[in-house]
Amino acid sequence: MQPNKGCIFFLLKNPNRCTNWENYDYFCTMIAKTIKYIQNLVIVLVSLCGLAANGQINTEQVLRVGQNALYFEDYMLSIQYFNQVIQAKPYLAQPYFFRAIAKLNLEDYAGAQEDATLAIDRNPFITDAYEVRGVARQNLGNTEGAIEDYDKALSMLPENKGILFNKALAEEELKHYDKAEECYAALLKAHPRFDSGYIGRARLHLAQGDTVSAMNDLDHAIELNKNAINAYVIRADIAIKREKDYQRALDDMNEAIKLQPHYAGFFINRAFLRYNLDDYFGAMADYDYALTLDPMNAVAYFNRGLLLAEVHDNDRAIQDFTKVLQFNKDDYRALFNRAMLYQQTNNFKLALADINKVVEQFPDFDGALFTRMQIYEKMGDRKNAEKDYNRAIALSKNIDAVAEKSREKATQDSIREIEKDTTTPDALVTQRFSTLLTIENEHNVDEVYNNKSIRGKVQDRDVNIRLCPIFMLTYYATTNQLKETPYYIKEVDDINSTRLLRRLLQVTDVDAPITDEEIVQQHFNSIEYYNSYIATHTPRAIDFFARAMDFMTIRNYKSAIEDFTRAVELTPDFVPAYFMRAVAKYKLALLERDTQPTEALNSEEFKPANAKLQADLRSIISDYDEVIRLSPQMAFAYYNKGVILAEANDYTSALSLFSTAISLKPDFGEAYYNRGFIYMQLGQRQKGSDDLSKAGELGVIPSYNLMKRMAR
Repeated sequence: MQPNKGCIFFLLKNPNRCTNWENYDYFCTMIAKTIKYIQNLVIVLVSLCGLAANGQINTEQVLRVGQNALYFEDYMLSIQYFNQVIQAKPYLAQPYFFRAIAKLNLEDYAGAQEDATLAIDRNPFITDAYEVRGVARQNLGNTEGAIEDYDKALSMLPENKGILFNKALAEEELKHYDKAEECYAALLKAHPRFDSGYIGRARLHLAQGDTVSAMNDLDHAIELNKNAINAYVIRADIAIKREKDYQRALDDMNEAIKLQPHYAGFFINRAFLRYNLDDYFGAMADYDYALTLDPMNAVAYFNRGLLLAEVHDNDRAIQDFTKVLQFNKDDYRALFNRAMLYQQTNNFKLALADINKVVEQFPDFDGALFTRMQIYEKMGDRKNAEKDYNRAIALSKNIDAVAEKSREKATQDSIREIEKDTTTPDALVTQRFSTLLTIENEHNVDEVYNNKSIRGKVQDRDVNIRLCPIFMLTYYATTNQLKETPYYIKEVDDINSTRLLRRLLQVTDVDAPITDEEIVQQHFNSIEYYNSYIATHTPRAIDFFARAMDFMTIRNYKSAIEDFTRAVELTPDFVPAYFMRAVAKYKLALLERDTQPTEALNSEEFKPANAKLQADLRSIISDYDEVIRLSPQMAFAYYNKGVILAEANDYTSALSLFSTAISLKPDFGEAYYNRGFIYMQLGQRQKGSDDLSKAGELGVIPSYNLMKRMAR
């Protein structure tokens, strides 16, 4: 209960009130409340004075700690420190600049550009901020804007190595080859031992068709730096294209692998070279090791499948092509090759299913028609076999000339991963369906940064991409470095202040399992206590709520729902009870869903597939609606309802609810993430990226991973 702020004034105005003994108790109560109020007031004033005295020191310290985290590549944590400085002193340029660096390393280029701009607005003389914004703009496709930033930075630092190099890359990207040459000339004149400059200029020469000059620059780069990986891989690529000198290319790839032995793409490319040198065992070993390094690499599975098929290891080849199709169900090369293998193993039904998809996508692909003809023949369907045969013969006569003319180009293109393209000439399609693929042989030449604190690779954690879960009340919330304090709900704080529960309630979206047997037993004992207490006393809503929380902890959701229901029957405005009843119903629905046959329900999403689940959904939504009616400012109620509707594929309503949650709680990172997730699902990439960027800034770690996947 809040102290009565008027009691001190009442006593001052009525000093004689305390002389009457019958009012003695009242007087004591007023004095106690007054003393409590004065104590609270003093605490607040002392705290404010401390903040005023130490604000500058604390801000500098937090900024320094953020820089330390940035240096050690802990980008997510550093952003949280810079957020604190920005909140305290939004007029400073440095925290925006450092936050831009962190976002750049997380590949949040839009966020980096925005923060660099804010830093420049506050201090236009931070040269590095122009460089950071230039790199961000270049990655966003605004190359002209990037060049403007590089020019601005060069006006202050005309011989800066990194900025000259980045500008040269930008000019080349715009095909301004003369301007790019000028940049490289200025760069190498000022820094003649900068090996990356020679590698960059070699790429420029290749773009202009000057292979001799490119080779000279690459050779010189390797003379300057025997560890120049890009020089080796580009030189290998030239050896393949210019002379088909696979042995020389292999020598360079071996050097690249020595320098970077954990990059799966190098092993895939070396396997390609070994295959062309008739080293089948070496090629197979490289594909196996590439998949050890990168178990999700579809190119490695596809190539290994072709190699296994060539040596008639059909079952393992089918497994590899099936793996490719798990990554991309519309990979028609894998479908075509798997169809032929199914045919060879007399599994005609599956072979026909695969080849039908290929023919549907490429109706003029004579190779697919011939394959389907053979399948029909073996199935005894002579009518369809003859139809496909006649169609294939007619097509093959028409494309012979195209095939001859395109053969050389197809060979060159075969070292690139072919994307689905219905406009590809039929002769090329035929060849590409059974051609080994390689990863892009050249590493992209990364931008160079002058500031030493801009370092490290992007944090690329493999995480499951799904909506952030609902929030709940629990006794065992966990915190981390990014969120050191639990979330706040007024009604929960009110319950905690009464001390009527045996533990403090906390707000979290992490339903952590309790593994300590002693703690679990404590909750069973607590349930027994409430059983006895409720049986012998007039029941109160808080008692049922407390027992329900124990049931939630030990995962007895049905009993929890019953007790939450009794609590709201006794106290119809008991907001936390409605909130948690909805959570319990949701948990129970998920549990029942996961025990259904897989054909009855989609195991990846919460989709009502029968009357029971539809009723559960309506009941859950009804509880959240009641919470919203009783507590319209509770952002978590809107958020949870949004999650439920999003999982039921009602994206329009979910977007509206997440937006409402954000308007009520502007620092609600999970709401930004879920809204961005849905925008991405709906194909609204820009809106999705904006929300994911904000979510990442607010500490939701999967945001950057999702942004990177969507940018591919």
